[in-house]
Amino acid sequence: MRASPSSTPRSAPQPTAGPARAAWLPGLAVCTVLGVVCVLIATTARPWMPALSPLLLAILVGLAWRNLAPVPATLAPGIAVAAKPVLRAGIVLLGLQLVLADVLALGPGVIALVVAAVGLTFAATVALGRALGLPWDLTALVASGFSICGAAAVAGADSVVRARREMAATAIGLVVLFGTLMIPLMPLLTGALGLDERAAGLWIGASTHEVAQVVAAGGLVGPTALSVAVTVKLARVVLLAPVMTGLAWWERRRPAGSATGEDAAVPGADPAASATRPPLVPWFVLGFLAAVAIRATGVLPAGVLDAVAVLQQVLLAAAMVALGLNVHLRSIAAVGPRPLVLGAGSTAVAVAVGGAGAALLA
Repeated sequence: MRASPSSTPRSAPQPTAGPARAAWLPGLAVCTVLGVVCVLIATTARPWMPALSPLLLAILVGLAWRNLAPVPATLAPGIAVAAKPVLRAGIVLLGLQLVLADVLALGPGVIALVVAAVGLTFAATVALGRALGLPWDLTALVASGFSICGAAAVAGADSVVRARREMAATAIGLVVLFGTLMIPLMPLLTGALGLDERAAGLWIGASTHEVAQVVAAGGLVGPTALSVAVTVKLARVVLLAPVMTGLAWWERRRPAGSATGEDAAVPGADPAASATRPPLVPWFVLGFLAAVAIRATGVLPAGVLDAVAVLQQVLLAAAMVALGLNVHLRSIAAVGPRPLVLGAGSTAVAVAVGGAGAALLA
């Protein structure tokens, strides 16, 4: 079957210095400008819509353009750059947002809850995905996003797993759908059970998918719940590095060029992507850990950290635009309703594990 001439293959060569740079500048510039606009819109709307994520806006913009209007072929090289190197750079800078001392101050009990929440949710999601007969790439992306930190974790896993772009869009859509549903659900649950704000914050931070969703749900409970929930959520983000390393190890074990029956059943597979193996420890994971270590030294002033936080949002938003620009909605629809079952099951596990841990630590 012939590949669509308008799609950007995963195996596209990386740009080199010199005249070739002009080929990727237009596409990269377009993704960056759209990413900046999405960050500005989400920031402006934050007082009224705290759960609105610039990453969600960015991938929706890319999806809408790709499926409603033609994308000029001249943008393809730059889109490929935004979808890979720019994405990884954004994940590296995410490490500068983590204050390791705050995470360690949670205490061994809460840290054990965080590890259990991430590990059990990831494992249960993988098991459910296999039971549903879903493709491995989609299952791995959903497991990463639901267990760690939403869209950023999906994007990180997408850089490790030999995944199709349609699967990344599907996984991010599930994160948005079920995470948004948890914004009113979690305060209702914690209130119905009579939990104090600290226990409510533990439960929300250990269970909710996106950081923005955690902020929205915790804020509905109270200031103490919000502070605890965000810190617990950032502790989950720290586990991005070991989980991505584990995924890379698993990918190296899988036979190159192999495809399961479920993978073959979904159109759009890229044989070239399956022919390569990720490094055992991806470079962006090492960069993420280095950024966490730099933040822990306290050498960076607050002004620099604020500027880096904005840059990190712009980089990830530009990458999400690029991911959206590579997605055909017809390919997502071909997967069927089973991903919804996977998202619901993964969310149920996260809520159950987080609730049990919060009850024990209350």
